[in-house]
Amino acid sequence: MRAVIQRVTKASVTVDDKLISKINLGLLILLGVETNDTKEDIDWLTRKIANLRIFNDDKGVMNNSLLDCKGDAIVVSQFTLYAATKKGNRPSYIKAAKPDVAIPLYTTFVSQLENTLGKPVGTGVFGADMKVDLRNDGPVTIIIDTKNKE
Repeated sequence: MRAVIQRVTKASVTVDDKLISKINLGLLILLGVETNDTKEDIDWLTRKIANLRIFNDDKGVMNNSLLDCKGDAIVVSQFTLYAATKKGNRPSYIKAAKPDVAIPLYTTFVSQLENTLGKPVGTGVFGADMKVDLRNDGPVTIIIDTKNKE
């Protein structure tokens, strides 16, 4: 799994001019699912995201996690995170999981993050043409790949 995590002061997802999800302080998580991803990837990534200390404490130092600040989250599926651009100019998405694999892993990820945070998590609509609006705070943007745990 590959996630682009953005600390936001607000974010929303709209599909066909209909508001699907909206948060204030929290994380907008763009999630790509690879064919070989497993429950272990979900376990590791949800735990990592919930505990990632990227929110400021009262001294302005990034010492607090999403759990600490009781922030919200939106998870948006994004297969383009697995774009291969080595050859030519047209990206290949061969590493991205097909919907029959990706959807169950995506929904499990969302459910597990909800359980970890103890609150509902916003989503987009899998496979839809989504409009994602956000105000990145910082800006703070972190990329995490479960196959390359740096």
